[in-house]
Amino acid sequence: MNNMEMLHIVIKNFSKELDLILVVFLTSLCILFVLIPPLDETPVRIILGLPLVLFLPGYSLIAVLFPRKGDLDAIERIALSFGLSIALVPLLGLALNYTPFGIRLTPILIVLSVFTVSLALGAYVRRNTIHEENRFAVDLGIFFKSMKKSFKATDTKIDSVLTVVLIISIVLAISMTAYVIITPKEGEKFTEFYILGPNGTASDYPTELKVGEEGEVIIGVVNHEYANVSYRLEVKLNGEVIGEKSIELKDNETWERPFTFRAKKEGEHQKLEFLLYKNLFEKSVYGKEYKEEAYRSLHLWVDVKE
Repeated sequence: MNNMEMLHIVIKNFSKELDLILVVFLTSLCILFVLIPPLDETPVRIILGLPLVLFLPGYSLIAVLFPRKGDLDAIERIALSFGLSIALVPLLGLALNYTPFGIRLTPILIVLSVFTVSLALGAYVRRNTIHEENRFAVDLGIFFKSMKKSFKATDTKIDSVLTVVLIISIVLAISMTAYVIITPKEGEKFTEFYILGPNGTASDYPTELKVGEEGEVIIGVVNHEYANVSYRLEVKLNGEVIGEKSIELKDNETWERPFTFRAKKEGEHQKLEFLLYKNLFEKSVYGKEYKEEAYRSLHLWVDVKE
């Protein structure tokens, strides 16, 4: 056997299992574009993620259950692949919820990928136990003829209409899912603003100091405004500004810094204020300038003794 004959055999065997090879290839490609930066920031991750969620798991399962050529026609394979994927993915997510990993992107991706690839390998093994003439294989020419035959083989007009409605419903479901993923609805816009004790917990605040003693808190700001925001932080003690800071945050970005202050004079219930302004700017009305009111505010009561 010469090299050309061997190459012909390899290509022939490759084409017979083209569908399973594509399942494994697309699944692997999806893992790369979801987990590896900067690939994870491209729209390709969505294009590859949709088949992994909506089609590939069900197709792999169908390939295992029905490895013979005459088990199902083309339309039934496609419809069942979508239907089973939509049914299986939530069940896998539910099972994952009861594990220490929880329902997060990476565990879900790994479970879906292992599930899909394992079934694809199982389908390959099952097909190779069946005689080549009866073995299911993807041939685009035969595939489209099978679809055409499926429409002609319907006994009544109602069957034809139901088949068309099923296909249209699947296409609409995929389109709506893609639209929701690509253009997600914005939730409530807000900014987290908090102060913590020096140990990073919501306790041990410096509420009792001596004159000249330093106190320390940790100030945190988290942007959930679905946009880049310019903040300005002011800290006041008894109405006197003792600290200022400009903060630029992207959406979902967190800023957290320690802040140290010194008690200068004795007195009980001295108010330590933390004021956060969003997109602060100066306005002029009738020649008088004034500032916006604080977007978020926090305070502590500090007792200062000799």
